[in-house]
Amino acid sequence: MGGGIAQVLAQHGHEVLLNDVNEARVRAGIDAIAKRLERDVERGRLSPEERGRTLEHIDPRPHFQDLDVELAIEAATENVELKLELFRRLDVNTPPEAILASNTSSISITTLAAVTGKPERVIGMHFMNPVPVMKLVEVIRGIATSDETTRTIVDLASAIGKTPVESRDFPGFIANRVLLPMINEAIFAVYEGVASIEAVDTVMKLGMNHPMGPLALADFIGLDTCLAILDVLYDGLGDPKYRPCPLLKQYVAAGWYGKKTGRGFYDYTPATPAPVRASSGTPASSRA
Repeated sequence: MGGGIAQVLAQHGHEVLLNDVNEARVRAGIDAIAKRLERDVERGRLSPEERGRTLEHIDPRPHFQDLDVELAIEAATENVELKLELFRRLDVNTPPEAILASNTSSISITTLAAVTGKPERVIGMHFMNPVPVMKLVEVIRGIATSDETTRTIVDLASAIGKTPVESRDFPGFIANRVLLPMINEAIFAVYEGVASIEAVDTVMKLGMNHPMGPLALADFIGLDTCLAILDVLYDGLGDPKYRPCPLLKQYVAAGWYGKKTGRGFYDYTPATPAPVRASSGTPASSRA
């Protein structure tokens, strides 16, 4: 998602430093942005000149020192220890007046802010995936986040064509507190033998007018990410309704993360994704 965030900011005229763990990952991010922009040119959504200007606004930055920025947006995987380490490093390597934002989908902003020397300038800026297409940005203020920081991020989100919605700093915020229990229940329906993968997704698409079924959506998000968010909800709120389905945990343990690994609830190796029909160990009913 970091590449998508960089692309949107650059398209609106902001100078962006794109950082990742190494030069190869940074280059892969730039290449992915270039491909998306080229598709937009081919479809008439963007002129070649606009594509060129956007890429000129993005500076690949494989190192992590002396980042002279007004805003740093962290978009690492949903792992609290990794994010805490990144915020410690951002605190040291950005100017004192810089805002530090996290694209986290569930982890406490207050917890991230606590490892910095400026918690009033730490905030959640949760984009939706794919970033260039989706209009929503959840703006999450931690317990110490200042009004000024919040106004700055709300105004920025609006200026880059997004719709900002403010949330308090509770596990899962708004989007994933509502979405992930639905996905988890869809997985339970398959796990308990209530219905097939196709049936669950078809009901939600045709009956609820969802553009994508919850199991296909889980594959798109990444089953590892879904599990990480459910763990945050379950641990943070202590309610058994957030307990991750054992089938989800089994798929993640098997390395079946969804679309990014080629297999989740669907098999992505054929030209047309096909539901994975074999689910070992699926009981008739188990909620204990």
